[in-house]
Amino acid sequence: MRFIVLLFLAFILISLFSGLYYVWKDRGRGDRAVKALTVRVALSIVLFALLMLGYHFGFFTHKL
Repeated sequence: MRFIVLLFLAFILISLFSGLYYVWKDRGRGDRAVKALTVRVALSIVLFALLMLGYHFGFFTHKL
């Protein structure tokens, strides 16, 4: 499960920086930055849902 979370975080960072690159390159004229940031938001939501399901099914334990 840790590998999946790290993989999602890597994809989220890649999408974030590709959105930054498209904002810089297109100067606000294209829609590639919006698509890249939409992918980032979708990945973040899916990661949050996976973390919640993983906690619910016991893949993660709550330790203080």
